[in-house]
Amino acid sequence: MRSDNVKKGMQQAPHRSLFNALGFTKEEMEKPLVGIVSSYNEIVPGHMNLDKIVNAVKMGVAEAGGVPVVFPAIAVCDGIAMGHTGMKYSLVTRDLIADSTECMALAHQFDALVMVPNCDKNVPGLLMAAARINVPTVFVSGGPMLAGHVKGRKTSLSSMFEAVGSYAAGTMSEEDVCGFEEKACPTCGSCSGMYTANSMNCLTEALGMGLKGNGTIPAVYSDRLRLAKHAGMAVMEMYRQNICPRDIMRSEERRVGKECRL
Repeated sequence: MRSDNVKKGMQQAPHRSLFNALGFTKEEMEKPLVGIVSSYNEIVPGHMNLDKIVNAVKMGVAEAGGVPVVFPAIAVCDGIAMGHTGMKYSLVTRDLIADSTECMALAHQFDALVMVPNCDKNVPGLLMAAARINVPTVFVSGGPMLAGHVKGRKTSLSSMFEAVGSYAAGTMSEEDVCGFEEKACPTCGSCSGMYTANSMNCLTEALGMGLKGNGTIPAVYSDRLRLAKHAGMAVMEMYRQNICPRDIMRSEERRVGKECRL
């Protein structure tokens, strides 16, 4: 196991003492160490449910014989960052996410990873990290937001920008804008619509880095939790078969041999 670099041998006695400080058992020290990269936070609507997704992933990993260990990744909400100096910070977070995840995974010698992202720069940032680290990895997103409903028609965040434009044009009242504001984004999840977040989550599934339904099961559905548990189980099967991101994220004719760094 890759994690034997921090668990086995006399030279690693200090390392084991630190694992003892974490509450690890001897039985856990004999199992693969699986990093769960959690993008949970309380400022991004697409990420406010990721604590539940992460817990489900942990259950799946543990059930399949691994030891799940959670560490964080940052994420910016492009919608909240829009229209002020905050938008200067959104794109650069992609590289910060990739760099910091690579640092954590390699510094602690994880045997496998489950990435739990959801929004615009967070998903590609973790895909970049997965390709760099190249240990068995599965993605499971937080899922899309349900559509809102105003006056009998579906709404999304786009409806809010349209409403602001309509108000400026004098074709919508302030009261009507408030009505849209209260109902356009009714649940947690990545903004409903094929914007970057949902597009990237669908692309992750198409690439083979996420299980079926990763890009489409709504955030508030129980199926999303079942998907997360299966993602935890799947990464353990990938670990056993030594299947890594560079084996998956390439054209078929270029898949020559394994490149996992175990």
